[in-house]
Order: sequence, then structure tokens, then C-alpha cells
Amino acid sequence: MDENKTVLVESLIIWLQTFSTSAPCTTVEELTTGAAMSQALHQIDPAWFSDGWLSRIKTDVEDNWRLKMNNLKKILQMIVDYYNEVLAQAISNFPMPDLVLVAEHSDPVELGRLLQLILGCAVKCERKQEYIQIIMTLEESVQHVVMTAIQELMSKETMAPFGSEMSGDLEQQLKKAQEELTELLAEKEALAQRCQELDIQVAVLQEERNSLLAENDVLTDRANQLDTFDDPSTPSGRKHSQLQQQLEALQEENFRLEAAKDDYRIHCEELEKQLIEVQHRNDELTSLAEESRALKDELDVLRNCSDRVVMLEASVETYKRKLENLGDLKRQMKLLEENNMTYMHNTVSLEEELRKANAARAQLETYKRQVQELHRKLSEESRRADNLAFEMKKLEEKHETVLKEKERIIIERESLKEINEELRCTQAQQHQLSQAGMLPSSSPSHENLAAELIPVEYREKFIRLQHENKMLRVQQEECEREKIAALQAQLQEAHKTSSELDTENRLSRERVSELQQQVEDLQKALQSQAAKPDDSNLKRKLDAHMVQLNEAQDEIMKKKELLEDLQPDNTQTSLKLDELMAALKKKDDDMRAMEERYKMYLEKARNVIRALDPKLNPATAEIQALRNQLADRDKQILNLERQCEQARLREYEEKLIVTAWYNKSLNFQKLAIESRLGRTSSMLSPGQSFLSQQRQVSNAPRRALSISVPATTSK
Repeated sequence: MDENKTVLVESLIIWLQTFSTSAPCTTVEELTTGAAMSQALHQIDPAWFSDGWLSRIKTDVEDNWRLKMNNLKKILQMIVDYYNEVLAQAISNFPMPDLVLVAEHSDPVELGRLLQLILGCAVKCERKQEYIQIIMTLEESVQHVVMTAIQELMSKETMAPFGSEMSGDLEQQLKKAQEELTELLAEKEALAQRCQELDIQVAVLQEERNSLLAENDVLTDRANQLDTFDDPSTPSGRKHSQLQQQLEALQEENFRLEAAKDDYRIHCEELEKQLIEVQHRNDELTSLAEESRALKDELDVLRNCSDRVVMLEASVETYKRKLENLGDLKRQMKLLEENNMTYMHNTVSLEEELRKANAARAQLETYKRQVQELHRKLSEESRRADNLAFEMKKLEEKHETVLKEKERIIIERESLKEINEELRCTQAQQHQLSQAGMLPSSSPSHENLAAELIPVEYREKFIRLQHENKMLRVQQEECEREKIAALQAQLQEAHKTSSELDTENRLSRERVSELQQQVEDLQKALQSQAAKPDDSNLKRKLDAHMVQLNEAQDEIMKKKELLEDLQPDNTQTSLKLDELMAALKKKDDDMRAMEERYKMYLEKARNVIRALDPKLNPATAEIQALRNQLADRDKQILNLERQCEQARLREYEEKLIVTAWYNKSLNFQKLAIESRLGRTSSMLSPGQSFLSQQRQVSNAPRRALSISVPATTSK
């Protein structure tokens, strides 16, 4: 039994952890503070377990078991009130948890009972469907233990009595008797307090009377010693008469208080008798109420038995009819067996076909993966081929430049050969002339002669200018070569990027065409399966292809922008780009139209699903019936709340009327006492004797009290 209780506590702790509570709730010791349980109850019904109540739960209790006990008492009282007032269910049969053991010793058994009550609040509140779904998501063992706890709690709960019409009069009489009893007890306490006050006043007056008598004796002794008191002209006589009047007034007040005390004592005895009678009547009404509850339980048992008897009789009748139709059922059974055999053969054949289809599907998936891999390899090879073609083109251009350089060098060589031949001829002629003696060897050549004719300064300047001209030419040729090399590198890079972009553009176009083909296939599949409600896979595939198509289009746009940046002055490229943009725009329009058609098909499919007959789905009919029952229950709850509010208002009005009547009677009683005192003071004259005055005083209060005292009882 203890193991079952510990398992129950552990399962309920796991269930309690599903609430998002700020306080920890993993162990029994953490739950004994009550903070996590109060936060869970606040989430279950924030209207009943309000923020004000939640703020009264102390969180920093640490190891003080008295503070824990205080928190747990508040939680248990609020749970019991929630069952009685909100759920209209009594949990008197369910054993209440011992909070002392929970707070001081962390008893898991008693804590399990408290958590079981919280579980009952969760599965019976307005959001019970949400908490039941949370329970269904737990582990199977925990779910089984929680459902067992719910069944145990529901088996020990008793609904509010339905046959309240039978015992309504008794309950009203019992309520009225209890109200009268409380009023009589309050009146009795007030009278007892009044009697005590009067006793105190009588004791004080007795003491004053004794002191006055003693003083009177002393004064009489002194008067006897001085002169007689009968002579009113003497000061002692005047003082004696004054003291005598005071003594008579005090005696009159004493007699009046004693008479009022006797009247109040008599009234108190009458109230005690009435209280005893009301208690006897209350006991009789409680016994009658218990008998009515027992009779009501017996009536419920008999009704249940009668319902079972009716059901059994109906089942007997149905069994009789079934026995009569047994022959037809046997024939139908044979036909069904034959149909079952044919269906079994059909299912076996269908299973074989399904197995083959699964194998073919697996092969198709492998083929798809291979095709994708081949496409990827093809794209890589195409990129590689394009790169190689670009490099080949670049090498061909280099080869052409080398050939041109070679031709230039050959032409230069030929020109140099000619110049060399001319120089050789001139040298040979000069040599022949020198040998012939026509040109003396000592005579300078034409150039040397020109050089000798030029002055030395000009000649040096001329040589320096020639050297500077030569250096400038060399530097200019080097700068031009560097610029040409840089421009050639930039041109090659631009050609390379343009070729790569052309390749990627071509691959993207191929991918777009493939995706368009897949989209068309999906559209055909959607058109063929428009009436079927399970088109989620097609929708996902279409969304994925649309995403891929959008990505491909974005890549194409980016590459087109790069191409435009690289070749802004190329009219043919701009025309091609315009054509491509128009084609892409047309494709975008086609894709938008296709998306609109797909959404229209989905809406039609949803309308077809909604238009299905709800009679074919019994779950919807049951849900509708349950919703109708819940609506009726809500209406009954609203009516009961209105009646309860009217009853509270009526009770409040009755209390106001009673208090007003009580205040009115007190005012009348005070007026009667004041008028009586005025009459008594006017009736007393100083010329009467002491005995006659005493008789009038004793008769007057009794008449006044006989009139004023019943006013208090009439209340």
C-alpha cells in the first residue's frame, strides 16, 4: 500500500511539473512549502484562486513547519470551498490530508491526497480539456496512475442533491430555527451582560447606602448632642431633611433597579426556555433531515435498480428477437465468411503489390539520388569545360600575340640585315677607295668632319639630350608595357568572370526549366487529386520547388546585375538581358497564376471536406451533443448564481429590517423609562411621609416595566 502511495505521489509530482511554476516542485520537501501548489491552482482558475489569495501564501518559509502548516491550511480550505461552491460537489467521503504530517514530517501519503484534490480541480474546471490533453502526453505508467487517482476521487465525490424539492421545507425550517437560535443567544448574552451591569450598580448603591447610613448615624449622634433635628430652622435640621431626601431618592432608585433586575431575570428565564425548545426543535429537524437524506439515497438506489431492470428487460427482448432471427444470421454469416475469404485473397494480393511498389519506390529514390548526383557532376564538368575553354581561348590569344611578335621580330631582322648589307657595302667601297688612294686614310669621314665642325659644348649637350631621349623612351615603353599588362589582366579577369557567369546562368536556366517541369507535374497531380483531402505532401513539395525556383531566380538576377556591371556598353548583351527579364517576368506571372490556381484548388478541397455529411463521422455528433450539454449546464449555473444572489439580497434586507426594528424598540423603551421617571418625580411631594412615598415608588416602576419590558420581547 505504501509503495502504491509513493508511486502516486511521484506520478502526481511529474504531472504538477507540467505547470510553469516559478517555485521548485521536484521533491516532496519542496512541495511542503505550498508555493508551487498555490501557483498551479492560480493557473487552473485565476478567478477563484486570485492574485490576492496567492499573495497571502508565503514563499520564504524555509524549514519553519508552522509557516508551512499555515500555507497548506489556506490551500486546503480554498480547495474545499472550490469543490462546494464552484463545482457543486461534496468531498466528505474523501479522506482529508493530515497537514501536520505533511508540514512537519513531509509525509508522501498525505501529500498525495492533497495533490489528488488539486488534480480533481484541474480535470473539472473550465479548461479541463486542456489539462486532460496534457495528461495524455505523459508517460504511459504516469498516465495510468493519474487516471486511477481521478477515478478514485470521482468515486468518492457526491453531487449536490437533486431532490431538493422533497426536503426544501425541512431545510428552510432548520435554517429559520438556526437564525432564531442565534438571535436568542445574542439576546441572552446582551441580557446577561445587562444583569451583570445592574448587579454592579446595585452593589455600588448598597455601598453608598451603607456609607450614607453610617454617616447618618454619626450625624444623628452629633445632632442629639447639639440640638434636635425636628426643628427645620436650625442648620442641623435643614441638613437632616436634605440627607433624608437623598436617602429616600437612593432607596427609590434601589427599589427600581431591584424591580428591573427581577423583570430581566424573569425575561432571561423565558428566553432560556425558548432556547431549550428551539434546540429540541433543531434536533428533531436534524434527525428529520438525516432521515430524508437516507430516504433519498434509498430512492436513488431504487431508481438505479429500476433502470437496470428496464435495461435488462429490453436486453431480454432483443435476445428473443435475435434468437428468432438466428437462421437468417447463420446464412448471412456464411455469406460473410465467403466474402471474408475473397477479401483476404484480395488483401494478400494487394499486400504483394504494395511490397513490390515499396521496392520500386526505393529503387526510384535511389535513381533520383543518382540523377541528382549526375546533374551535380554534369554541372561541375560543364563549369570545368567552360573554364578550360576560357583558358584555351586565352592561350590562343597569347599564341596569336607571340606569332605577331615573331613576325615583327622577323621583319626587324630583315630590316637589320638590309642595313647591315648596306653598311658592309659602304665599308667595302671605302676600303677600295682607301686602297686606290682616292681617299686618304688620315682624312676624316663625313660624320667625323661634321662632328669636328660642331662646337664642343653643343656636341656634349647634343649627346646628353640623345641619352635623355633614349632613357625617356625606355621609361615610356616600360610604363606602356605595365599598363598594357594590367589592362590585359583586367580584361582576362573580366572575360573569366563573364564566362563563369554565363555558365552559371546557363545552369540556372536548366535548373529553372527542370523546376518548371516539376511544378507542372505537381499541378497535374493536384488536378488529379483535387477531391482528396490529404494533399499535404504535394503542398510541401510544391512549396519546396517554389522556394528553389525563387532562389534560382534570385541567383539569375544577381548574375545579370554582375554581367551588366561588367559589360555596360554592350548593346547585344543588354538586348539579351531585356529578353531574359521579359521571359523571367513572364515566368513569374505564370508562377503567380499557378500559385493562385493551387490556392483555389486547396480551398475547393477544404470546402469539399467541410461539406461532408457529419453523420458519417460519429465523433462530431458526440462532440456536438457534449457541447449542447455543456451549454445547458452553463445556463443552469447562471440561473443558480442569480438565485443565490437574490437570496443573499433578501437575507441582507431582512437583517436590515430586524436591526431597524431593534433600534426602534430601544428608542421606545428609553422614552418609556424617561416618561416613567418624570411621572415618579412629579408624583413625589416633599410633604408626604416616607412610607407613602415608598409605596408609590414601588407601584409606579412595576406598572412602567409591565409596559416597557414586553417591547423587548416582541422583537
